[in-house]
Amino acid sequence: MTLQEQIDRFLDGSPHAVVGASRDRAKYGNKVLRVYMQNDLTVFPVNPKNEKIEGIKTYPDLASLPEPAHGISVVTPPRVTESVVQQADVLGIKHVWMQPGAESPAAVEMAQAAGINIIAGTACLLVVLGYQE
Repeated sequence: MTLQEQIDRFLDGSPHAVVGASRDRAKYGNKVLRVYMQNDLTVFPVNPKNEKIEGIKTYPDLASLPEPAHGISVVTPPRVTESVVQQADVLGIKHVWMQPGAESPAAVEMAQAAGINIIAGTACLLVVLGYQE
């Protein structure tokens, strides 16, 4: 499958979640959340430390989402990304996009072994969806 086909499959469904969403507008965890919002896509922020980010109710983990996520954008340290991929697999989430800096070889291997459409080490969602500050 080409990278563009992977991206198309990732975006061809709803809702999405941003694991590692941040209230700090300078951080990528916030920018990734906002690019979904800028494109009128349903998105859930996931961060156990905040109740709301950008005015949207925040969830402590993927299992707490009000409905199953089609795909997740991961903006976490690589160690955390590994546990996020494990959670995604358990919940049946089949599309994971590790934003640059979030990927780890172990997380990528786990996702591939689980048959997850994994995007890592290549494209950035902010560029693909045309993020505007």
